[in-house]
Amino acid sequence: MPQPEVTSPAPEPPARPRTRRAARPYAWGGRNWFQLGVLLLTLALGVQFYFFVQQALGQGDISVQRPPGVEGFLPIGALMGWNLFLRTGFWDPVHPAAMVILGYAALVCLALRKSFCGWFCPAGTISEWLWKAGQRLWGRNWRLPAWLDLPLRSLKYLLLAFFFWAILRMGVMEMVAFLNGPYYKLSDVKMLHFFTQMSGLTAAVLASLVLLSLLVRNFWCRYLCPYGALMGLLALLSPTRVERNAGTCTNCRRCSQVCPHGLPVADKARIISPECSGCLDCTRVCPVADTLRMKSAGSKRLNWSPAVLGLVVGGVFLAAVFAAEVSGHWQSAVPQAELRGLLRQIDSPAISHPKVQLD
Repeated sequence: MPQPEVTSPAPEPPARPRTRRAARPYAWGGRNWFQLGVLLLTLALGVQFYFFVQQALGQGDISVQRPPGVEGFLPIGALMGWNLFLRTGFWDPVHPAAMVILGYAALVCLALRKSFCGWFCPAGTISEWLWKAGQRLWGRNWRLPAWLDLPLRSLKYLLLAFFFWAILRMGVMEMVAFLNGPYYKLSDVKMLHFFTQMSGLTAAVLASLVLLSLLVRNFWCRYLCPYGALMGLLALLSPTRVERNAGTCTNCRRCSQVCPHGLPVADKARIISPECSGCLDCTRVCPVADTLRMKSAGSKRLNWSPAVLGLVVGGVFLAAVFAAEVSGHWQSAVPQAELRGLLRQIDSPAISHPKVQLD
């Protein structure tokens, strides 16, 4: 008898990638609320510090507390403080919060890419808002040609190298003398006066930076910020990366288009550039679930979501401030009476910046 023909079942079609409703490019998200909160806190600290200085210049009692958070704008002194601490174990008592904030930024970037810049830094927030405003004004941002972009990108690393060279060549006694000198004790006030007593040249330079930031994405961060250069170098050691699954990628290229730093996310298996700020904008606009994800090596977590990353970045900062407060490494030890005396001669030659010897 003829045997019935046995046919094998038709192969099942490959599973289609699971799509999702991706965020619109540059849509306001949780990270932007986080940035806004930090920026408003920074402005509030600046206003509080202004009134503290005004009261300290007077004769009456000082009722406004000096906010240590303003020391975040003293990164060079903080670098010197960390150099001294690593060599001697001595923690700078003049501006101790500067060391705490720099240490926090370095820790976050070592763990989670350059997320201090992408989430926390007020200058980075303003830079990002400016290029987005420029895009709304002109419908686009301009990208400098490679022959100009690459040399300009080296500027921030050259500035960083200069600061490291100047600090590392200093002896212990030199650093102690600087950190306890009258100029450094008033360096936060000098920074305040940079904004409240702005010269015409300073205003022109800032206006130029604003215009360039409207035209070119993250002009300040990309080309001139030595703080960001240091954070980017530390981020190269981070175990966290943005990874792309080429098998499910639809090549829509939204990720590359939305990247604030112009990184070719759509063409890479993983992003290891020191420019990656962990903003997660690329993962938010990807239309296919789990195609783009920020993942830490050795972690079971498949995806750092903006909510979780924001909680970690904010939580580590609060923990650092609390630990510094409890251990006595947050408030400046400069007595109010001494500070008042120095403020009255802030414009005298005795409070000028110490000269850097280049020989």
